[in-house]
Amino acid sequence: MQQRHASSPREVAAFTTTGLRENFLVEGLFQPGQVQLVYSHYDRLIVGGAMPGTEPLELPCPESLKADYFLERRELGILNVGGAGRVLVDGMAYELGPQDCLYVGRGAAEVQFSSHDAAHPARFYLLSAPAHAAHPTTLRTQAQATPVAMGAVETANARTIYKYIYAEGIQSCQLVMGLTQLAPGSVWNTMPTHTHDRRTEAYLYFNLPEGQRVLHLMGQPQETRPLWVSNEQAIISPPWSIHSGCGTSAYAFVWGMAGENREYTDMDAVALHELA
Repeated sequence: MQQRHASSPREVAAFTTTGLRENFLVEGLFQPGQVQLVYSHYDRLIVGGAMPGTEPLELPCPESLKADYFLERRELGILNVGGAGRVLVDGMAYELGPQDCLYVGRGAAEVQFSSHDAAHPARFYLLSAPAHAAHPTTLRTQAQATPVAMGAVETANARTIYKYIYAEGIQSCQLVMGLTQLAPGSVWNTMPTHTHDRRTEAYLYFNLPEGQRVLHLMGQPQETRPLWVSNEQAIISPPWSIHSGCGTSAYAFVWGMAGENREYTDMDAVALHELA
């Protein structure tokens, strides 16, 4: 499990492009037959990916967690961005089609991932945070998610937001999780943008066509920094940072947060004229 230490806004202002990528860009999440994990010291968030092939994959418990099993003191959100698959939680099977979400509560001792078809494997995106209480493991399909239409064609940001783990949906301790799908011809996400000083956020960009990229914007509103992001790469966004992006084509992204509360609307808006 990789470690990513927290950096202050003053430090980040002096980072080169290489420094930005090393600290905030997560590459190689989906490797055939492997579970990849990255530990961020922002709100102790863990970002991961599991891509099972012909054999199931077990969710490991890295030694650095100092726990008997991964979810001993944690909760986990799983969102499938690949082919159909199955997740076993303490022997109970949950079927996840494309863009279905499973919440696994604290105390689940065994989590196993498998694909229905190794030629079209599942890609399970993982987001985990510390948990102070146990909530039931719950499946929510994309059809059951709460869709919210936002933006407009005229501003190139028409998009649909699907909410899975949030205050009025799947219950959790502190995880909030969902996905956003950009409409054809729209490229901007989360614009106008915002910060939320009480929560860390992570983005996973996916469904980005071959050869296309997203220009992700981060940093303090008056000192923004760009990162070029490829398909199925993730961004760790500190509480003090904006998180927005513009693609060279339409795409989708999974958003997930953890921190002091689970209120989806807890954000500090930044007007366009304030950005620099």
